[in-house]
Amino acid sequence: MTNSPSTIRVAVVGASGYSGRELVRILLAHPSVELVGLFGSDKRGSESAGDAQHYHQLFPQFRGLITLPIVAGTPDAILATRPDVVFLATPVPASLTLAPSLLDAPGAPGAPGAPVVIDIAAAFRLKDPAIFEAHYAQPHPALNWLERAVYGLPELHRAHLAKAQLIACAGCYPTSSIIPLAPLVKAGAIEKGRAPIIDSTSGVSGAGRAASLKTSFCELSLQPYAVLSHRHQPEIDAYANTKTIFTPHLGQFDRGILSTIHVDLAPGWTGARVRDLYDSLYANEPFVRLLPQGEWPTINAVAHTNFCDLALASDDASRHLIVVSAIDNLVKGAAGQAVQCMNIRTNQPEGAGLTPRVNRP
Repeated sequence: MTNSPSTIRVAVVGASGYSGRELVRILLAHPSVELVGLFGSDKRGSESAGDAQHYHQLFPQFRGLITLPIVAGTPDAILATRPDVVFLATPVPASLTLAPSLLDAPGAPGAPGAPVVIDIAAAFRLKDPAIFEAHYAQPHPALNWLERAVYGLPELHRAHLAKAQLIACAGCYPTSSIIPLAPLVKAGAIEKGRAPIIDSTSGVSGAGRAASLKTSFCELSLQPYAVLSHRHQPEIDAYANTKTIFTPHLGQFDRGILSTIHVDLAPGWTGARVRDLYDSLYANEPFVRLLPQGEWPTINAVAHTNFCDLALASDDASRHLIVVSAIDNLVKGAAGQAVQCMNIRTNQPEGAGLTPRVNRP
């Protein structure tokens, strides 16, 4: 594909899931995108949609906005739409199969090269094949692409994303943890040998759209899960570049993640110094908002947006820092971040499709 096409032809695979729905919503508002194909996660097409054929039958909010049907997500069908970019909002096994098939193809019919693939799943995030196998119960089948994939967290890897052929978007819990922690680790602000403690609570949409007893309305309750064994733990550690203690919780709300992070600061570090560090790094980041002292992130403030809100407090006498972050798990934690990565890769304004135009005097 060219580096800055006037119109970006986009296909979404896994469009029947929650992240796929968010992708469609965002892409419809993108000034440079043409949606050319909507696909299911596997050969059944709209696999969780019953007899639904058109997209508005799955999600009625799109009635009158999009007429594309959702069809079987085979490599040939996807490539036949001649996409410049393919989003994979698919389970890990589907991404492991589809991404190499699309990337190793000689190119979409009539196009000069294979499409850029942006994977929202965790198929290509973990660079260590042994760690991947331990958490996903299978050897990684595409080691060449695992090595070449760029981790899709723009605040860390913007320059590398601009040239990536395969983008492995950061997970939702990792995004809410790495944005606060990575600057502290890089600056040497964390006491040596003391692992940050992360308590994160996610809305139930993080579990996906498939029916499950534990996520049904009458069964839903605030509770921890996957304690000391969550698949996102190694991803957080790898890209924050520190060992952490991570405990996820299931919340009684539909979307969003609130993470409370406890850090033992290294000698010489105070809350004011951490705030100065965040200010210097994030003041010009379009989707990171450092809140004024005394204000705290909320799920409502970031819902349906691509923002990550941060706030902090510290007990300087004990050098104990608390950082709180909030994101929408379906947007900054999935679809919005994926579009942000696409914008960087295709040389579009980074907020295209993601933020309304700001009226300034």
